[in-house]
Amino acid sequence: MNQLNIQPLDRFVTGESASIRRPREIAFFSYDDAHIFHLDERSLRYYYPARIGADLSKGFETFQQLDDTADDHLDSLLRTLIDLEQGTGAKCQADVITWRGMMTKIMATPFDLFNGYVLHTLSSLRFPKARAISIDDLKLRDERNAISSGQVLPLMIAKTEWCSLTVYEKGYNPTAQSFMEENHAHKLASRNAQHQQTPNLGAASQDLMSYWGTSSWLNFLNFFFLHLRNPTAGYKFETLSLLPTPWAETSRGYIESREDLIVNNHAQYCSVVKTGIGKSKLILGGEVDALWDAKPTRTDDPINWVELKTAATPLSDRDILKYERKLLKFWIQSFLLGVPKIIVGFRSKDGILQSLEELETSQIPRLVKQKGKASWDGNLCINFTAAFLDWLKGTITEDGVWRIRKREKATVIEVFRLEESGHGDILSQEFVEWRSRQPELGHST
Repeated sequence: MNQLNIQPLDRFVTGESASIRRPREIAFFSYDDAHIFHLDERSLRYYYPARIGADLSKGFETFQQLDDTADDHLDSLLRTLIDLEQGTGAKCQADVITWRGMMTKIMATPFDLFNGYVLHTLSSLRFPKARAISIDDLKLRDERNAISSGQVLPLMIAKTEWCSLTVYEKGYNPTAQSFMEENHAHKLASRNAQHQQTPNLGAASQDLMSYWGTSSWLNFLNFFFLHLRNPTAGYKFETLSLLPTPWAETSRGYIESREDLIVNNHAQYCSVVKTGIGKSKLILGGEVDALWDAKPTRTDDPINWVELKTAATPLSDRDILKYERKLLKFWIQSFLLGVPKIIVGFRSKDGILQSLEELETSQIPRLVKQKGKASWDGNLCINFTAAFLDWLKGTITEDGVWRIRKREKATVIEVFRLEESGHGDILSQEFVEWRSRQPELGHST
């Protein structure tokens, strides 16, 4: 078992800061109102402010909540990458391919020692799993004759366990990629433990608070990273703040009727971005809530995304500190996907929307440091993540399925191998077959 010490944190502050590669959208997909996957942007939404005074509890009884107890692994992200590679003819090159939520957990680790997590990763060091042999070693007469005839260039032949025979150019040297996902059983167990906790006297239920988009302050640390979808986004608040078309194309009647709409959290627009932290290149997929205006015509230009969050209105210094800690997750989630603006809806203890605040993602760490209580440091989080990724690449040097585990209250991250071969369902069969058939794909930058 290999371990990375989280403490002391000082070593992630001193020295040169890790470089950052601005997230750039390379693909996208949607889930519709029935949560059916589509390779398009039909679920893209546009921001328009919610009415102050709106009741975030309204419609809770008719809430159409997504059942996410099934383990979808990385399937939708991988389907999107297949489509992208088919269109470009180039392999999507990155050190780590995962959902945004997994990197959020890792990046917040220095200031969230209380919580634990279990992730699984598959390192495709040889994808497909191949053993190169020279032509002189071949005992197959037909293949030897075909090569010695001079009609084809000298080749290296690779025998693979996922397809019968694959031919690579001489000198073929695949680059390792790690595909990372959350351990589904651990996620469900954490969720069940949270829901079994007895709510504070007079407090709303956990289900209702998720509908509002926040957890109770006492249970905040336990709830911090519980759901794949962000519990602080607030399903009702999203419905109150989104339009299906740009404002100029949306009727006044629709805008004013949003408080009466049935809330359904099945539909999602998911952005797939290429980014980088330190020496590591990342491909991340994650849901984005809305556009501020419109997508730029140039694909390399940043997109004016908006992330929607809710929080209880702080009434004391203790509440302010807890909100500041909450800003850590707000910042990381938006930072990783390149979302420049966060809209926070503040609610009363009874779930009434009281105010809205616009936050520039890039300014949140400075605000916490200069005007807050400096309970976390964004630059330290970036440096820690860069160091973690370097350590992970140096640790996982063999094939198989590996577990990344941080126990509750632990100050170390553990990595060990679970399976010496196979892909543990982290990769879909469709993706395995696609990559196995396409060894000639070039590498994207």
